[in-house]
Amino acid sequence: MKHGKKYQDSLKKYDVSKKYEVAEACKLVKDLHYVKFDETIELSISLKLAKNQTVRDTLVFPHQFAGEKKVLVFCKDERVKEALDAGAAYAGSTEFIDKVKGGWTEFDVAVATPDMMKDVGRLGMVLGRKGLMPNPKTGTVTNDIANAVSELKKGRTEYRADKGGVVHIAVGKVSMDEKNTAENVNAFLAELSRKKPADAKAGFVRSVSLSSSMGPGVWIDYKEEA
Repeated sequence: MKHGKKYQDSLKKYDVSKKYEVAEACKLVKDLHYVKFDETIELSISLKLAKNQTVRDTLVFPHQFAGEKKVLVFCKDERVKEALDAGAAYAGSTEFIDKVKGGWTEFDVAVATPDMMKDVGRLGMVLGRKGLMPNPKTGTVTNDIANAVSELKKGRTEYRADKGGVVHIAVGKVSMDEKNTAENVNAFLAELSRKKPADAKAGFVRSVSLSSSMGPGVWIDYKEEA
């Protein structure tokens, strides 16, 4: 991929082969920022996963950086008020299933009670393609509507390894204090360590890098726990 002059100039400002401590990497990514908009800072982690292994879950970062999420709750009519009182932007059953079936996706995350999944599961062509399908593994299929909506509005974020074993997750904005970004990075690395498959072999984490939306990547010196 060919990069522009400003990108190439930023590569000259640091040692691209060096691995940096988390705090130093966060400061460097912020210093390398060269575009006018407030870029997202993303962490990319390459994992050594066997064919039968996966890494997928959710977490709430200590420092939030994204706008408040619009939550849609698929639930029976008698639970609509509960969902709306908890802060959901939309809640209901048949009417929202029909809207989504027609292509409507004006929400950031969907939650469903277990008794709705038979119908919600038929929306795979719309929700699945956009990564919005409720899933028990990420806490979005639950009877505890109030807790799910509350955590999602606080910024609960889903993460998962792709087919190549790489996890990409946003951890902050360039406008944030780099100390807060560093705390988010460390929180996620600690979370990843806890989610390491029991049968994972040594060298589970192959590499860790940090970058802004348009900027170059900075390698992080990550020491895997035994």
